[in-house]
Amino acid sequence: MTYKRIVIKLGTNLLTSGKEYLDLSVIKSLCKQISEIKSKGIQIILVSSGAVASGRGAIKNTSHTVTKNNVAYRQMLAAIGQPKLMLTFEECFKENNLVVAQALLSRSDLNNRSRYLNLRTTLEKLFSVNAIPIVNENDVVAVDELSGEFFGDNDRLSAMVANSIDADLLILLGDTNGLYTSDPHINHDAKLIPYVESIDKNIENLAHASHNSLGRGGMISKLAAAKISMDAGIPMIIASGNNDSLQKIVIENKNIGTIFKPKVSRVESRKRWILTGRSEKKGKLFIDDGAYEAVKNGGNSLLPAGIQNIIGDFYRGDIVEINKNEHILGWGITSYSSKDIMIIKGKQSSEIHKLLSDFYGEEIIHRNNMVIA
Repeated sequence: MTYKRIVIKLGTNLLTSGKEYLDLSVIKSLCKQISEIKSKGIQIILVSSGAVASGRGAIKNTSHTVTKNNVAYRQMLAAIGQPKLMLTFEECFKENNLVVAQALLSRSDLNNRSRYLNLRTTLEKLFSVNAIPIVNENDVVAVDELSGEFFGDNDRLSAMVANSIDADLLILLGDTNGLYTSDPHINHDAKLIPYVESIDKNIENLAHASHNSLGRGGMISKLAAAKISMDAGIPMIIASGNNDSLQKIVIENKNIGTIFKPKVSRVESRKRWILTGRSEKKGKLFIDDGAYEAVKNGGNSLLPAGIQNIIGDFYRGDIVEINKNEHILGWGITSYSSKDIMIIKGKQSSEIHKLLSDFYGEEIIHRNNMVIA
């Protein structure tokens, strides 16, 4: 299979080799593999853990008297370790002439449609300059993540990011080969499960907490990520990050680890979400004949030039209905508010910069955010 866009999550236990500090040799190997994948024209987003471990390594030779093993202590380590972690990635990827970019997210960034669109727009711009976005939850303020109650060592975060940017594949890399019939760290007779097509009670019962105190996830959070990914129509793989597994999975198309196969395609899943606009739409856009033809039969995005009128009060990120003479063409996620569209409707996309203070792209509704009736 040929992939265009992949999200890769790097776990703490992988980046530290099970120790308390980052393992530079492991990170260099991963960066080399990712660079090779990038050279094939594949877009990569990293969701990286390791900020706390990086901070722990930075202060290991200093004297400090703060209480350990609580959330405040881990937040302190994350604050120290995050820039160091990014610098490590920057130096490793620099050897392959690649630029990295940091994106720290909070839970609300992916639950709010406006922020979701802002994230998507930013990541698309980073792709356009061939940068590698490195995403992490903001550990310095995210108490729930550090206490293991929200994203779970970035597993769920990576699935939500993959969904937000329409990834073709999500790979969770750690220190285990995949999902087993029992915990392989305890039972040496445990068998690897190569494929999962449905996460039922039997699969959930196979999950176990993280075997290592360094990571905050474990198989429980990975299955939670798999549910999100599969519901979004995105296949997900749990695999070990050792033995050049990334290259084998992506470039050589080898079946490694446990593959979670969704029952619906990514396109179909996205259509189902947008089609909630039939009952949840916040407004209507009325378009001319040219826009109707371009969108309906040309597969194009909806531009401001083709909009004649609007009904309703809505905001960027809301789902709106697209009409031509009261005939419903479809539904989509608007990149601009009703207030802004009233200013730019009928205008050329090149004029948006002059008419509005904020520019969110040339399209009112991008084709990827649209479903035709």
